[in-house]
Amino acid sequence: MTYAGCFSTNKPGCPPRKMSARLRHFHGFILTACVFISSSQIAACSWQGQAEPFDMAAHSVTLTVNDLRFPVTVYGEGPAVVFLHGFPDSREVWRYQAQAIADAGFKVVVPDQRGFGGADRPEGVDHYQIQKLAADIIGIMDQLSIDNARLVGHDFGAGLAWFMAARLPGRFSQLVVMSVGSSGNPGWDTIEQREASWYFDFFNKAGVAEEALTANNWDFFRRLTRNSGDQAHFIRDLARPGALTAALNWYRANTRGWGSLHDKLDYPAIDLPVMGMWSTDDPFLLEAQMQQSKVNVTGPWRYERVEDAGHWFMLEKPEVVNKLLLDFLRK
Repeated sequence: MTYAGCFSTNKPGCPPRKMSARLRHFHGFILTACVFISSSQIAACSWQGQAEPFDMAAHSVTLTVNDLRFPVTVYGEGPAVVFLHGFPDSREVWRYQAQAIADAGFKVVVPDQRGFGGADRPEGVDHYQIQKLAADIIGIMDQLSIDNARLVGHDFGAGLAWFMAARLPGRFSQLVVMSVGSSGNPGWDTIEQREASWYFDFFNKAGVAEEALTANNWDFFRRLTRNSGDQAHFIRDLARPGALTAALNWYRANTRGWGSLHDKLDYPAIDLPVMGMWSTDDPFLLEAQMQQSKVNVTGPWRYERVEDAGHWFMLEKPEVVNKLLLDFLRK
């Protein structure tokens, strides 16, 4: 069914790969970035509270949408809550939320999105335009006979969630966005945020980014992600043939330079209840771009600040996140 429009790594102990000419040309930039990253505070993940990881694969179906296969975790009964992961994640990033939300009387729907996890990875940048990413989610909802859902997104999944809630408001009743604020709000247009978002431009350098990120057993990738988040899942998934390029294509299809995804897009203000969540130790996304998202929301707006947690705060502070989600989704 079609819904149209709506890299080899060195093993530990191996010698470093020899740099290609174009990577040597880019070496100064990488060294500068490494200094920037090393100067940041790297906080070890601490799994808070009593939340237990849910077996996402045990409650999974594979759906074919837009001629692509998507593993989707579906669990629970009640109003649907669709969870959208970002880069470089998979549905596994929501494993501390799925059980808690389902136990509260909701049906959780958590897909691997195209290019990530176990989902298919079509070749070519154009396959990752935001309209096609949105069509995947609508197709998954249709196959599961879900007419209306609550939508939760993190990172690039939050950017997609903003887009979908604005363009297809009749399909969604509530919106939760984590880390990434609305496109075009004034919080994006600061020197501080542009410095924090330098990797947008880097990811757009096809071939160079892949080579740099995977060299020396993914050393630069680990530094870039602050050795936090789902490192084991990241490397396992992205080391599959074509997977890293597919994941980076989300940026190449939807951002240019410092991130045109966050320039003002041609979509209306969001007339839904919206909760924005941001974590204080996020090195990539600053508070202003989330706080000032209210300018693009005409429905009820709620902002929550999660203290002492990094970018992947659903993993670091699952009990806090689950409490906030349930308090909002039950209303």
